[in-house]
Amino acid sequence: MKSYYRPALFLLLISISNAVYSDPFKIAFGSCLDQDLPQPIWSTIQKDEVNAFIFLGDNVYGDDNSSGELNILQKAYSKQKLKLPSWLSEKDIYSIWDDHDYGENDGGNSYKGKKESQELFLNFWGIPNGDQRHTQEGVYFDHEFMADGVRVHLIGLDTRYFRSELDGGFRSYKVNDNDQATILGTNQWSWLNKTIKKDADLIILMTSIQLLATNHAYEKWSLFPSERKKMLKLIDGLDTTTIILSGDRHRAGIYKYNNIYEITASALNKPSSRKSSKETDPLLLHEMYVKENYGLMLIDGGSRKVKFSLKDIEGNIINTKTIEIK
Repeated sequence: MKSYYRPALFLLLISISNAVYSDPFKIAFGSCLDQDLPQPIWSTIQKDEVNAFIFLGDNVYGDDNSSGELNILQKAYSKQKLKLPSWLSEKDIYSIWDDHDYGENDGGNSYKGKKESQELFLNFWGIPNGDQRHTQEGVYFDHEFMADGVRVHLIGLDTRYFRSELDGGFRSYKVNDNDQATILGTNQWSWLNKTIKKDADLIILMTSIQLLATNHAYEKWSLFPSERKKMLKLIDGLDTTTIILSGDRHRAGIYKYNNIYEITASALNKPSSRKSSKETDPLLLHEMYVKENYGLMLIDGGSRKVKFSLKDIEGNIINTKTIEIK
């Protein structure tokens, strides 16, 4: 798979090319890709002729029942390597993880194998040895690039490595009102507060679990209200157009808070076993979609607009929205 690192000259050429040609820069994104299931959605995504693909977590399913031995996770990566289509190697790939490629279902900072699973993650995605993720705890990162003349700042969060323990049980989690409870941890928050202020026209913020949703019974930022409030205050105070991408849910939807949009794209091949799309949330636009899906973002520097859509396994648009870049 292609590294997102490019020589400076090549970056310049890309910038010039994007300024000349009118075609928008295309980024596809998705989550929940089970290595043991068929993956027909790739042939549909290929037709979109994207420039890049973002993996939003659960990129393999390798839970090891908290043992930290990682044998299951290693096998999952080995199998997934053979499943991913060859054309992806020609694209820029960006990735964060969620619980199933972290190694423990709904796992957080107490997971025994987190250091070893980070090594597996970095090796699988071919992250260069000089990258900060090889020396820091957690897989959070940022990357800047030009897309059709638009300065894009991509920020990938790690919602697993530092996350405090969940209160309650599966499908019945309780809100953790402890102000000391965290999702990102001290070091990642410090890093984010600095890096998010870099000059850019568009920020794409990747979080494996949903930030805006509040009503459903599964993992989400709202289980840690002080962390969610802190994040929304940070994003809402930015002058830069910001779009949030998330996965995890095995269903897809678009949410809006003030001028912030979140697109949840899930799942690429492991859709929800609960077939009803009737999920309510005060910030949800339209209905959730419960079959295979992916997201597509078109960055148009000429019109200074971003169009993002959710698409089904046949490439049909489920929901779409176009916003202006400030």
